[in-house]
Amino acid sequence: MLALVLAVLIGGFAYVAQPRQDSPEHSSNSDAANGTSAARLFAQALGHPTSTIEGNFSPPEQDGLMFVFTPTSPFTADHANQTAEWVRLGGVLVYASERGDAELDRALSVTRLNGFVPSQKQLGNPVLDGVTTTSGGDFTIPLDASPTQVPILRTDGGFPVGYIQKLGLGKVVVLADPLVLCNGYLDKADNGRFLSDLLGLVGTGTAVGFDEYHHGLIISDFAPQAWVATPWGAAILWFLVAVFAGLLLRGRRFGPLVPRPPEVARADVEWAVAVGELLRRSGARALTLGMLATASERAVATRTGLTALPRDRFWNALYARAPELAAELADAERALYGSAGGDAEVLSAAQSLHRIAYPPARDRPRRPTTEEAR
Repeated sequence: MLALVLAVLIGGFAYVAQPRQDSPEHSSNSDAANGTSAARLFAQALGHPTSTIEGNFSPPEQDGLMFVFTPTSPFTADHANQTAEWVRLGGVLVYASERGDAELDRALSVTRLNGFVPSQKQLGNPVLDGVTTTSGGDFTIPLDASPTQVPILRTDGGFPVGYIQKLGLGKVVVLADPLVLCNGYLDKADNGRFLSDLLGLVGTGTAVGFDEYHHGLIISDFAPQAWVATPWGAAILWFLVAVFAGLLLRGRRFGPLVPRPPEVARADVEWAVAVGELLRRSGARALTLGMLATASERAVATRTGLTALPRDRFWNALYARAPELAAELADAERALYGSAGGDAEVLSAAQSLHRIAYPPARDRPRRPTTEEAR
């Protein structure tokens, strides 16, 4: 019972906590305005095989390109050193984060200034091909670039908000405002060209990876599609399956027995009234008239020993066998289809059809009672 309650609570929380159209961590799996799914699709369109780094942290193949957007789960010292070493061996890293990650900043020698500066308009360095200005968020924390870190984006006030640095055989691009690469901003200013320039830092066909491992346990991870994409989600699913299978195989009940409520017998008149009310409310006048006429023809066919279908053969046979009955039925159907005065005329025509289809039994001689016989 405890396991079942736990499973229900987990399922309810997962349903309530489904992700909204927002991605503050700028996930490449999100189509929100601040997500980066468009960057991934753009890389695919340029011929780059793309992947998301999930489950276990492992950078792409050597000489590849990796995007790291706003880590919500901190880098460990080992992961930060592994990333820096991967760059030194020829990898290209695009590291975009509003406040940065302590360990990754240390491993890459990233220094950030205190305070915020307006950053909605960012000026491109001539080193960027075709990029004059980019558009980002309203405010950002600027970078403190060293002599080996070449600024490529500056605010109107001259503060660096993006730079490129050669590190060993590879390169590091650090951005203080990730929004310039997000879905809702790629069509603004020269943001799309800027993304193209970043992808141009590696050759065509080079693998491009997006780090989702360091987006940690956030609210969007409770979405149903994430349950099988992470180790903890797979573990919970296996737990639920094991509990269900165990209870099923051992013949245990999943809850108290609920008695089935007794069915209430309903008269045929109630069903007829219910169907008629549904037809009247739905405005299905033509359907109602057709049902009445068809039912009457079937009843007459049963009385006269004819088949109701096909209709033309039925009517020919009825006129040959019982011409008076055929004439009455035809007149009643014409009156039914010609009724335009509302429910009263339809009711009158339906009663006429009913009398023809189910004529009342003729009066039979009544047996005298005992007292009358005396």
